[in-house]
Amino acid sequence: MDNLKCFNRWSTEGLKVDDFGLQNYITINPKIMPKTGARYAGNRFHKSQTFILERLATKLMNSGHKSKKHFMSSGHNTGKKNLALKIVEYALSKAELKLKKNPLAILIKAVENSAPREEIIAIEYGGARYPKAVDISPQRRVDLALRAITQGAYLKSFNKKTKIEDALSEEIISAAQCSGKSNAISKKRDLERQSASSK
Repeated sequence: MDNLKCFNRWSTEGLKVDDFGLQNYITINPKIMPKTGARYAGNRFHKSQTFILERLATKLMNSGHKSKKHFMSSGHNTGKKNLALKIVEYALSKAELKLKKNPLAILIKAVENSAPREEIIAIEYGGARYPKAVDISPQRRVDLALRAITQGAYLKSFNKKTKIEDALSEEIISAAQCSGKSNAISKKRDLERQSASSK
């Protein structure tokens, strides 16, 4: 197990999650090919034990909804896990070239930085709805961070000349550096700002 490397390229040795709340929810066990084939899909909280790279690839296969509309298609990635994994591998290798660091550490830092801590729910008092700030569970924090990262990559590449691999690499690097250019960081700040005003 000690010499196992992710994609047979990057070691997970010495990697750790600094955010105490997310330590049990970002799994970084070494795997040559991060692909479980959804064997654990029926188990509760199974995704927390799934390698973080596989979760990112799975999110890439569905670009998701925005404002309750399926506003763009993930097109050629849909249902093709190997293609999604190749995109992730290429994006990580570009991040490694740019920052000269282990790209898995960059991804973990990006997820930690872009995981929001609070969100808004609507509560109803006598027919009127009011916004109320609530804490987000750690598993949902990771979900929201991964969704925002992949959506940000699609926004930069959908109907544009930029390739999805380059857009994903740029998004991960920006999120890891807490840059305002990152879609995930912008979304997190907006959500936490709205929550702060609803307390």
